[in-house]
Amino acid sequence: MFNKKWKVFLVVIIVIGAGAYFMLRPKQDAAQNEEAKQVKPAIGTVETYISTTGSVLPQNRLEIKPTVNGRIDKILVKEGDNVKTGQTLGWMSSTERAALLDAAKGKDEATLKYWEDAYKAIPLLAPIDGEVIVSTIQPGQTVTTADAIFVLSDRLIVRAQVDETDIGKIKLGQAAVLSLDAYPDAKINSTVGHIYYESETVNNVTIYKADMIPAEVPSYFRSGMNANVDFIDQKKENVLILPLDAVRDDSEGSYVLLGQGPGKPLTRRAVTTGLADEKNIEIISGVTADDTVEIRSKKFVLPASSSTGTNPFMPQRRKK
Repeated sequence: MFNKKWKVFLVVIIVIGAGAYFMLRPKQDAAQNEEAKQVKPAIGTVETYISTTGSVLPQNRLEIKPTVNGRIDKILVKEGDNVKTGQTLGWMSSTERAALLDAAKGKDEATLKYWEDAYKAIPLLAPIDGEVIVSTIQPGQTVTTADAIFVLSDRLIVRAQVDETDIGKIKLGQAAVLSLDAYPDAKINSTVGHIYYESETVNNVTIYKADMIPAEVPSYFRSGMNANVDFIDQKKENVLILPLDAVRDDSEGSYVLLGQGPGKPLTRRAVTTGLADEKNIEIISGVTADDTVEIRSKKFVLPASSSTGTNPFMPQRRKK
């Protein structure tokens, strides 16, 4: 009888011990799988953005076409050159002049020079100050009044497509940051120069276009490049900030964990937060720049490797 009671007692002890082990092990594993680092609140800037896309375009695209049909004699500029109003970009001959010069070339130099002086070539002039963005016609080619010999641009801008739900937050003169798909690391400061009044429908979405004027047009800008536009929606400078993951939330509100020194437990401190961006959050009250805030995050742990393969496509040895 005594042995039976002793066996029952041992079974109860084993069950209680196993239950306690499995209840405490998740907490211990969780603690081992957490990483902790300490940071101090800092003075910085918090910005929120409205992001969209656009493309690089000439603000004023001007095609230079000949007034008569004829043949190009000389091209004096190339793509990328900056030109001034009234500058001669090239020379051309009308169809009649080209025919006379071809006939004179079959005679002597004196005859050719006579017709060149008597029948002057037609200059192709720049009507505006700008940059040559297209110049594909070569000397000797025949052209008509419908052909664009040159294309000038007074300056390159970025035309953004803004969703109608965000257009109310965009204002003239608003600051924005541009980046190009071809040069993603280069950030270009710009401002909103014009917001179009007429909407367009793109993929069943109503959008409004907005012209972004770069503070300085980089040399690598090319018409047609795809661009990313970040309108600065809200911005606060010289405010107390913490990383986003330093602030926690529960039913009582926002709080942080303050470190009290080595070997001392953490204390909870309620905080009042303000503007937040993708990385940082503004701290209005609750902590100061002298406090130490602890950030706890989950630690990535690789799954334990097994000596036996678990790939279903690998041959497995049949267990006896």
